[in-house]
This record gives sequence, C-alpha cells and structure tokens, in this order.
Amino acid sequence: MAPDPDDAGRWRLVGRWTLRNAEVFTAALRAAPDGIAGIDARGVERLDTIGVLQLMRFARSRDLGLESLEFHEDHHALVAAIEDVVDDRPRKRREYGFAAALGRLGFAVKDNWNETVALVSFLGENLVKMLRMVKEPRRFRGTATVFHMEQVGLDAVPLVILLSFLVGAVIAFLGANILVDFGATIFVVELVSIAFLREFGVLLTSILLAGRTASAFTAQIGAMVSREEIDAMRTLGLDPVDVLVIPRLLALLVMLPLLTFIAMVSGLLGGMAVGAFELGIPPQAYLARMHDQMEIRHFLVGMSKAPLFAMVIGLIGCLEGLQVKGTAQSVGERTTSSVVQTISLVIIFDALAAIWYMQVGW
Repeated sequence: MAPDPDDAGRWRLVGRWTLRNAEVFTAALRAAPDGIAGIDARGVERLDTIGVLQLMRFARSRDLGLESLEFHEDHHALVAAIEDVVDDRPRKRREYGFAAALGRLGFAVKDNWNETVALVSFLGENLVKMLRMVKEPRRFRGTATVFHMEQVGLDAVPLVILLSFLVGAVIAFLGANILVDFGATIFVVELVSIAFLREFGVLLTSILLAGRTASAFTAQIGAMVSREEIDAMRTLGLDPVDVLVIPRLLALLVMLPLLTFIAMVSGLLGGMAVGAFELGIPPQAYLARMHDQMEIRHFLVGMSKAPLFAMVIGLIGCLEGLQVKGTAQSVGERTTSSVVQTISLVIIFDALAAIWYMQVGW
C-alpha cells in the first residue's frame, strides 16, 4: 500500500489482497496514517472476500463512505455481494420498562393464540382424515402403526414401571409420616390407591411420554422437513398426515391407556411394598382393605383421561415437527417447544378434569 503521488490524501493499493496475505495487509491498514481521503484498489491483482471486508471496515473506521473506495471493474460483482453483510453493528439492546414489557406480553399472547388456533385446526384435519380412512381403508398404514406402538409403548414399559413403583413408595412414606401421629397408618392404603388410580398413574405416564415421545415425533418429522422428504411425499401424491401423523396418533391412543394401567399397578405395588416392609401392613391385609374401600369409579376416572392426553401428545409432537423451517436450529427450537407445550397442556387438562369430576361427585 503506497500513497498516490498525484494526491497526497489518496492511497493506491497493489498486490494480492487474499486470505493467504491477510496478516500482511491487516497490519498495513492498522499502520496507515491519519488524513486518508480515499483508497484506490484498482491496481490490486487479486481480491477475495476477506480483502473487501477489511477495506470496507477500514473505511468505516476512518469515517469514510464506501464511495471513497475504488475497485477494478472485475471486482465490482464481489464488492456488491459483500456490501450487504459488511455492517456488523451490535444488536439493539433489550428495552426495559412498562411499555416494553407490555409489548412483549402482547406478542407472547398473540403467538400463543396462533399456536392454539393451529392446534385446533390440526385436530380437525386429523379427525376428518381419520373418518376418510374408515371409508377408504387402503389409506391405513398398519405396519407403521405397529412400529410406532412398539416405540411408544413396549420400549417405555420398563421406565414406566420403575418410576411408578418409586413414586408409589414415596407417597406411602409421606402419608405414613403424617398418619402415624394419629394412629391411622392403615389409611395409607386409600391414599396410595386413590392417588394412583385417579391422578398419578395417567399423569406420570403422560408426562413421561410427553418428554420421550412428543420430542421424538417432532425431531423425526422435523428432520424429514429439513431434508425435503415431506415435499417429496406430496410430489408423489401421498398425504403426510396419512403417512406420518395418523399412525403415530393411533399408536398413542392404543398404548397410552395400556401404559397407564401398568403405571397404576406399579404404583400400587410400590405402596404395598412400603406397607409390608416399613408400616407393618401385610400384603394380604393391604389387598383386603383396598378391595373393601376402593370403588371402580376411581379407576375409570384415571383411564378416561388417557385418550385425551394421547391426542394432546401426538398432535403437538407432529404439528411442531411439520412447522420446522428447514434448519437444525429450527428442529431444536420446535422440539423444545413440543415438550414444553405437551407437559403444560397435560397438567392443565388434568387439573380441569379433577375439578370437573369433583363437581359432579366422581
């Protein structure tokens, strides 16, 4: 880099301004004196992206406009392509205050409303296509449904049994610590039985599948979207809902009630184990009291919520996967959103169902 003899304030560049020589010309730009009015790069033999970026940033640091840079006509296309990305100004700082917080709240409410509308619309679409499948059985994907039943149900059985057994034992311990002061340790049987038959059996299973299955559905379908496999299906005349969504929904509708039943039995066994080894309640006495005091309505209340939770998990998991934009970041964001939404809705619906059953005397 050397001063132009015809203009003391203008600098004329020569040589190769490429990545290989980046250290050399970066040091030259740092050592450039003040008072430079413009840069003439028409004599540069070779120029690449790093050279253009460094020159543009140098001009900006000296309060020179981009018009002060002159390039050879062979380099104009490269310069034009880089002009849009040279500005690396920091992001706007987050605003704090009542108005900014209110604005963020409004956008969050709008986003949640849009998600709710999309979920209801997706539910309607799936119900319509399930009815169409009844009229056109050839659309039913039996092999895919059985495959997802294995993934959703059989593979989750050991984890469901373990967690439910331990939670049942914990509930029995907690109940015993309180009831022992009143000499009513035997009521641990009713506590564990009602808790697991009505609430914990279906709730634990649904939360487990929300984290395990909904995330898997979102990641699987999202990866297919990013690889444009969904577009390929539509090109071949296949409906992605028939091929990908309905088999997963049917698998959940079948397996979640079965897993709920297994969770109920495991939780009751956990309470029975604590009663037998810690509370002095023999298994025969435990089972006899449970048989005498428990009503079938508690079991029906818990099982009635399983299909609803299965639909919530399946619909959100598949919908979030179909909403992936095609990037790895989008897959991660949608997978996280899927887990958060499913767990939240499962707990909300369970609370509403508990209130409703209490009001109707069940």
